[in-house]
Amino acid sequence: MNPIHCSVFGHDFKVTKDITAHVKEYQCKHCKKQMTTSGNGNLIPLTPKFKEINLVLKSMHYKKKKRKALILDR
Repeated sequence: MNPIHCSVFGHDFKVTKDITAHVKEYQCKHCKKQMTTSGNGNLIPLTPKFKEINLVLKSMHYKKKKRKALILDR
């Protein structure tokens, strides 16, 4: 019944991971379909390729944020 809900009413995406301020991963509450934001801001299916890209992007963003905090603390 859940896929029927999505085909009639559309997906109800909730944020599952914050990668950066602009990139997030989403999952539909009903059918569990996963999406992510592309480079131009559109939602695209979350493939293994994009999962890996998001993982690397998140680690780079974290390191940059940490380095910036250390510089500001001086």
